[in-house]
Amino acid sequence: MSLWDWTLSAYGQPGVPEACLTLQDHYGQNSSFLLWAVWAETADPELLARAADAARRWDALALNPLRQVRRALKPAFAGVADKPREALREDVKAAELHAERVLMEALGQMAAHKGGAHALQALEAAAAAWGKPVPADTLAALAAALG
Repeated sequence: MSLWDWTLSAYGQPGVPEACLTLQDHYGQNSSFLLWAVWAETADPELLARAADAARRWDALALNPLRQVRRALKPAFAGVADKPREALREDVKAAELHAERVLMEALGQMAAHKGGAHALQALEAAAAAWGKPVPADTLAALAAALG
């Protein structure tokens, strides 16, 4: 199964979207990077460092600006009708999803083979490579939701 297909399937599991959003919004993690690490079954520090660097640069260039615009378009805006504002927000949301897919495809090419790490081990190593602390129970919740 391709990384993107696996990611869509994983994101459809109960608890995964909530755990990913918590890790992203409360702990500054990159959900795509974390999910890639689980898919790649990797805890390899060198591979994780290269992948984290690519994800950080893509975040700065594409994902974070798109996410900020999408969130800014959520509330009503004086002088702009709701329907066109919401339509634009949906367009930006689609672009954000496309940017996430581009990142996942790039990360997928970095993992030539599966590393054998279990989900929690991969998540702990990836979160450490990202460089921002995460409570162990938060990572464990995502690992459990992923099965």
